[in-house]
Amino acid sequence: MNFTSFILYCFIVTFTPGPTNIVILSTVHNTGTKKALEYTYGATLAFGLLLLISAMLNTMLIGIIPKILNLMQVIGSFYMIYLAYQIYKMDSSKSSEKQSGTFMSGFLMQFLNPKVVLFTMTVIPSYILPYHVKMSTVTISVIVITIIGFLAFITWVLFGSIFKVFLQKQKKTVNIVMAFCLVYAAVMIWI
Repeated sequence: MNFTSFILYCFIVTFTPGPTNIVILSTVHNTGTKKALEYTYGATLAFGLLLLISAMLNTMLIGIIPKILNLMQVIGSFYMIYLAYQIYKMDSSKSSEKQSGTFMSGFLMQFLNPKVVLFTMTVIPSYILPYHVKMSTVTISVIVITIIGFLAFITWVLFGSIFKVFLQKQKKTVNIVMAFCLVYAAVMIWI
């Protein structure tokens, strides 16, 4: 196994903008770091769970994976467009409780996020299983990838926290840009 290639792949996929990272940034902007962290914890737990599911079921699902991935693309695209609309119409002058990111929304987002589903369904069979089939090695790999994902999410929280004052002065513009990025991500999974 090319460990460098594996680590680079994990970092590139998890740190680049995607639906989860955009929602994290938007949550920091609109409701604060505490709520973004709550969302991040849910997203991280689901990310690790998806990796574990992928590792355990990959060989059993080999014949139906394309059908599952197509369904996830459709559901994920609609969910990202819904999130884009919610971010676009978000009014931070209203109560933040209704608009804030929660642990459960972060958790559920991962299961509907095509970028995450595709990544978790490909990283284990591409980089781990061809070289290591021991449960201990696969488990360590899942933990390492989950930690990398968590570091990516926290980076987006920190970025949002550092630039929060600027982002709050440009609320509507930031919401439009974040919404556009989500729509772009929804379209890009089909190209």
